[in-house]
Amino acid sequence: MPKALITGITGQDGSYLAEFLLAKGYEVFGVVRRTSHHSYERIDHLIPRVRIVAADLLDQHSLTMVMQEVQPDEVYNLAAQSFVPTSFTQPVLTGEFTALGVTRILEAVRFAAPKARFYQASSSEMFGKVHETPQHEGTPFYPRSPYGVAKLYGHWITVNYRESYDLYAVSGILFNHESPRRGIEFVTRKVSDGVARIALGLETELRMGNLEARRDWGYAGDYVDAMWRMLQQDEPVDYVIGSGETHSVEDLVRVAFERVGLDWRKHVVVDPRFYRPAEVDLLLADPGKAARELGWKPTVSFEQLVHMMVDADLERLRPR
Repeated sequence: MPKALITGITGQDGSYLAEFLLAKGYEVFGVVRRTSHHSYERIDHLIPRVRIVAADLLDQHSLTMVMQEVQPDEVYNLAAQSFVPTSFTQPVLTGEFTALGVTRILEAVRFAAPKARFYQASSSEMFGKVHETPQHEGTPFYPRSPYGVAKLYGHWITVNYRESYDLYAVSGILFNHESPRRGIEFVTRKVSDGVARIALGLETELRMGNLEARRDWGYAGDYVDAMWRMLQQDEPVDYVIGSGETHSVEDLVRVAFERVGLDWRKHVVVDPRFYRPAEVDLLLADPGKAARELGWKPTVSFEQLVHMMVDADLERLRPR
């Protein structure tokens, strides 16, 4: 039975990946930080099939000890400070987790499990102020947030360890991927939650930032399949993963309100407080290489994704 170690297992992607790997017959280990409060709601249904191990991306020794103990065949580094607005207010902490944390776990792999295959969660935010559209594996990077800069460090240190130490280490440059398990602070979930509350009479307005920003949104459950496929190839190669479609935040809001039969213009208020200091205007993936070499394609459309998220929040908030 192959063994997989997942950092960030309590997050959106980690929970879907754990489900995916368990279904394929893996023994799954999840890295969590020791805290007085456990936030396992996304993986409660997977315990005890998932084995929880304690380590911290800020602590080199704990990561090395876990790697030595588990001896995984595959390592998926999904842990990060991943909310872009927070990276502007906490840039140093973002760098510690999202950038240097990658180096620490690569060091743990190098010393304690050098035969393991390593996946790094890179981000389309690295493209930032885009040089070309659509963005592919050869598109130059120009990050526009401390989060994007930290992810770019993590991306290049993964390339460096691959080339310097002959590790099987890859980066998946994933464009925005969402689900009902997305954190409430992210714009897609903010919209689905807000629409559900307005539809149920719990709120009357939804305050938003830049409605013109465009993103390539897909379903997180599809994207963990791509992560796994990257680690099954003969040689370690980086891939762009996305839907190949771009939609504005206004499109997101419109489709969400249409799901509950409401006109978004009667409920949405643009609030300058929610604008970023430096905006990323347009992200659009060219996932052609992943389709050709990995056989990967998304299965959930933009509209299906938005409907899924609104429906889930309606169910969650509806009085029992």
